[in-house]
Amino acid sequence: MSQFYNSNRTTHLFNPKSIKPFKLSRSKIDLFMQCPRCFYLDRRLGTGRPPGFPFNLNSAVDLLLKKEFDIHRAVNEAHPLMKTYKLNLVPFSHPKMDEWRENFKGVQYLYEPANLILTGAVDDVWVDKKGVLYVVDYKATSKDSEVNLNAPWQKGYKRQMEFYQWLLRKNDFKVSDTGYFVYCNGKRDAEAFDGKLEFNVKIIPYAGDTDWLENVILEAKRCLMSDDIPEAGLSCDYCDYRKASNALENKKEETKNIKEQTILGI
Repeated sequence: MSQFYNSNRTTHLFNPKSIKPFKLSRSKIDLFMQCPRCFYLDRRLGTGRPPGFPFNLNSAVDLLLKKEFDIHRAVNEAHPLMKTYKLNLVPFSHPKMDEWRENFKGVQYLYEPANLILTGAVDDVWVDKKGVLYVVDYKATSKDSEVNLNAPWQKGYKRQMEFYQWLLRKNDFKVSDTGYFVYCNGKRDAEAFDGKLEFNVKIIPYAGDTDWLENVILEAKRCLMSDDIPEAGLSCDYCDYRKASNALENKKEETKNIKEQTILGI
């Protein structure tokens, strides 16, 4: 994978002297919240974190769910799961739905106080009879216990939901505070694989709160405007690795210099 990783980008970087609005995705705002230093190195200096491996099975579940809900979207009818969970909602039809779902496009909004274009690609949007929208996010996992949203690392999922709610509101839509996670949990209790993986599908409601978001956007902009590299985030594994490896390399170089000086009698 490293052969495809460009560690020194020179394009699509933030220029503090430019008056042109700069585009930031939902994931980059989340990166800033995780670690301002990694965010700065990425967006300002052009060195991003090494990419992770793709979750192809999760992507397949995501794609198939979109296809499934699109069948009901085309005829403006509720998915059978709505009856199970007593939800009077149907998939939302909009000319930009495909664009809203597309990475590097998504729902967009120019937040003028920061001169930043914020973007986020939604999985789905449902609507009630009053025209109120409900953000939907698909998730896939495989675990023996019941799926929920209680793990500390799932705070990122919740921020993701809230970011999409904020974007749609800024695009003049009425958006409910309640969003829904369609969580697919791969079954582990089958007697054999038999070339297929079955899932239990659960809809989990979540009440979002977007009050934090605009302050974070402004903080991210201030970070980009600074000429000083910020401190690392708490418990950033990437920064901890860089710090440890640099210390070892410097120590090795010092030892090498001492040996060379000893040999030369300096």
